[in-house]
Amino acid sequence: MVRVVIADSNELIRIGLRTILERQPDVEVVDEAINRDALKEAIIRFEPHVVLIDHSSPGFSIDCVPEILQHNKKVRFVAITQNHTAKTIENALKSGISSYIKKDCDMMEIVDSVTETARGKKFFCGTILEMLREEGIDLDQIGAEPLSCAPVSLSDREMEIIGLIAEGYTNQQIAEKLFLSSHTINTHRKNIMAKLGINNTAGIVIYAVKCNLVSPNKYLFSAQN
Repeated sequence: MVRVVIADSNELIRIGLRTILERQPDVEVVDEAINRDALKEAIIRFEPHVVLIDHSSPGFSIDCVPEILQHNKKVRFVAITQNHTAKTIENALKSGISSYIKKDCDMMEIVDSVTETARGKKFFCGTILEMLREEGIDLDQIGAEPLSCAPVSLSDREMEIIGLIAEGYTNQQIAEKLFLSSHTINTHRKNIMAKLGINNTAGIVIYAVKCNLVSPNKYLFSAQN
């Protein structure tokens, strides 16, 4: 069970995030914090695995993240904010934020960001990844835990999507097959490419073949035909 604290000064936002997360059988929202002092108390009392935080909301600041991490290195932070510059996001990651999403993300993206971060991985919504790439910011150079291209860094959902991409399914077809939105699939696709250090579908197919997610014979027969 993933223990989560929601840190946001806006009550409506907290209610919305709690509603989304409490639908998940493996997630428990143990507390809500309206400012940095309440967050510190919640972490001491409940020892959450993940803090879902808007560090830009009133009562919080990015400085509280490294401050908390000095006393509790096990807790991991997922930032969920409105629009910010790439530089602001980069500074947040350098301060100890593990994953970063936006408040207009799909519900499943929010859930995935929490569960993947709880497993020790990183998660970025597609908009954030695109913004960082446009600014030439390399995620591998931020923080002490770079994104890994090793298979263990990929979630079961990502491996499933890799297999479907290699089978020739489009984003829309994958979304229908997995009962997710095409936006969520696109975010997973971008995360997969970032983790593997590739920039096209061919790279995903090659990875799928190497991991035996799809048979290379499929492509040999297609070429012959």
